[in-house]
Amino acid sequence: MNLSNRIAAISLLWLASCATPLQEGPKVRVAIGGQTQLVYLPTTLAARLGYYKDEGIDVELTDFQGGAKSLEALMGGSADVVSGYFDHTIQMADRGKRLKAFAAMLRYPGLALVARGNVASIAALKGRTAGVSSPGSSTHLFLNHLLRGAGLTPDDVAAVGIGMSAGAVAAMEGGKVDAAVMAEPAISQLTARGAAVKVLADARTRDGVRAIYGVESYPAAVLYSTEAWIAANPELARRLARAMTRTLAWIQSNGSVAIAEKMPPEFHGGDARMYAAAIEASRDMYSPDGVLPAEGAAAVVRAMGSKADPGSLYTNEFVSPAR
Repeated sequence: MNLSNRIAAISLLWLASCATPLQEGPKVRVAIGGQTQLVYLPTTLAARLGYYKDEGIDVELTDFQGGAKSLEALMGGSADVVSGYFDHTIQMADRGKRLKAFAAMLRYPGLALVARGNVASIAALKGRTAGVSSPGSSTHLFLNHLLRGAGLTPDDVAAVGIGMSAGAVAAMEGGKVDAAVMAEPAISQLTARGAAVKVLADARTRDGVRAIYGVESYPAAVLYSTEAWIAANPELARRLARAMTRTLAWIQSNGSVAIAEKMPPEFHGGDARMYAAAIEASRDMYSPDGVLPAEGAAAVVRAMGSKADPGSLYTNEFVSPAR
């Protein structure tokens, strides 16, 4: 190596040693109350599409048994944001805690009350056992709403936590519970395995939501956090919301097989075809734009018997206006 080449090499080494290493974007810890369920699919899909990285944020997704556990993580400080149901913002408002949703993923709850063959109706659940993802979760609130509508009280039925995926399927198959609040793809997995079950109430479609709640739209899975975190991190909230609206738009413009192929293989439960079919049957529940409608927010507050101000529980400032 001649002298000029040596000088050039030394200069390159010196420049490399002085260069500032690339820094990862700010970290955001997101808790999910049942990550494998289709109601939370957009949260994981955004990561699989690289949209969080596009926004310059390092998103850490942590799965919990149910929404109540995710909420506990937020309130305990081990999560910054929850991918959970809107009704938890109402639940906490009634306790004097200020939470706020800032991006809507679902316009229907995507839940169904599924019963074993020997249970003819919701009223017939009196004195029986029903499974929910975890006590206090949105699945539990959904069950309680259905019980009241059937003339029962929550105390008339023993609610037990069974998770939302394999645990829920096993509990129903094994007779641990007489009924369960479930979501896709667990419902399709259960029926594909030949279980003799019936759907007593279905909030996966507009018609089902109208029958249960008397409205056309009932906001469910959202991104929410404390008002304090959003006020201190408006740009992070905006980036998360932008990644989510891009994901929702991607869902609208791609087929169910393409969506299924983007998701982690372990989410398929060993049956990719069934998983894609479950997505196809559930596509209508996804919000097209991330906007949480005012009338929908008010409907959830009414259904929960709360006196909270619906407008104080969410903001659409970080998502594009409905088109």
